Amino acid sequence: MPPLALTMGDPAGIGPELALRAWQDRSADAIPPFAIYADIELMRALARASALDPETAIMPVANAGAAALVFPDALPVVPVPLSAPAIAGSPDVANGEATIQAIRRAVADVAAGRAAAVVTNPIAKSVLYEAGFEHPGHTEFLGALANEFWPSEPAEPVMMIAAPVLRVVPVTIHVPLKDVPSLLTTDKIVSTARIVHAALQRDFGIEKPRLSLAGLNPHAGEDGALGTEDRDIVRPTVERLRAEGIDATGPTAADTMFHEAARKTYDAALAMYHDQGLIPIKTLAFDEGVNVTLGLPFVRTSPDHGTAFSIAGKGVASASSLKAALKLAADMSARRRAAATP
Repeated sequence: MPPLALTMGDPAGIGPELALRAWQDRSADAIPPFAIYADIELMRALARASALDPETAIMPVANAGAAALVFPDALPVVPVPLSAPAIAGSPDVANGEATIQAIRRAVADVAAGRAAAVVTNPIAKSVLYEAGFEHPGHTEFLGALANEFWPSEPAEPVMMIAAPVLRVVPVTIHVPLKDVPSLLTTDKIVSTARIVHAALQRDFGIEKPRLSLAGLNPHAGEDGALGTEDRDIVRPTVERLRAEGIDATGPTAADTMFHEAARKTYDAALAMYHDQGLIPIKTLAFDEGVNVTLGLPFVRTSPDHGTAFSIAGKGVASASSLKAALKLAADMSARRRAAATP
């Protein structure tokens, strides 16, 4: 299997330093081979700060496909030059275009078969917006790239946060809480659940996935006494999914579905809004959570944290989530390849 394509994210954030740390721990933590799409001088500076020889620890490569032979001895870097020096903790709009190009080149190499999957380090959307970025966020940009490079496979991006103890999928994501009820429809939830069900089978190796759908309102609406959305929208969704042969339950009271015994009854939880699902998983597995984009024609994972500008360059950021993202991307890619092999 080809190596993974890891993007640098915002060069002033913690992404590049965590990539170097993941490479340093490659043997001890069984990190799969990867190449980072980043500025060479930035990575050499980080190597020097880690007491490594930048000339031997950092190796330029043309693309991720050339990384496998290099990875045991040096961190492979696909050069993506910055327009301005990267200063840890101080994002610069001048480097926005390089951040965008790192993502595009990584996806292009997956499309060309030179990389097995894309793993993305965190970006700062506000910085990219100033640089002319036209997409609401990372996921939407990846969806647009998927449609560009795989025009025959329309992308339907769905966000999952996955950890060993829990997988959650928010049906609505970055929208104000007041808008959630108007955005929830039976069709939307059914579409999301189908994508999750297919991904659990194909990418996670679960033959008969079990889905638990959270109720929107307290106590799942108390049959309409505390809001009608669960009775009129979520419950019909569950009935439709069951009719299709998907093992779905709900609406489930969100305050009782995330304790240990409850989590054993399902393989993924569908939350109706962002915090309903992300608060539990970040409480249970803050350093182990991985952001996975389902519904794409390629595998994409990301550490479940931001750029962390306040601690960038201080050597205190945890690489656990990035390591988990790299491992999960390799596992998902291997399953897809095995399924595609006659």
